[in-house]
Amino acid sequence: METKTFEQKLEESKKILNQLLNPEITLEESLKLYEDGLLQIKEAQKMIEEAKVKIQTIEKNNSKL
Repeated sequence: METKTFEQKLEESKKILNQLLNPEITLEESLKLYEDGLLQIKEAQKMIEEAKVKIQTIEKNNSKL
């Protein structure tokens, strides 16, 4: 399975949001899209947290120079 980038996850979330705004989708489709959207956002947030930790580590290591 190919890992999506942060930007791809955001783009997918936007697409899902646009689909959710369609008044013609069924309740079941809405629930599935909502669940998928939350997963994309959760994974994107995890990537942000990992980037923050990496930046803090880099800054900590550079402050010792």
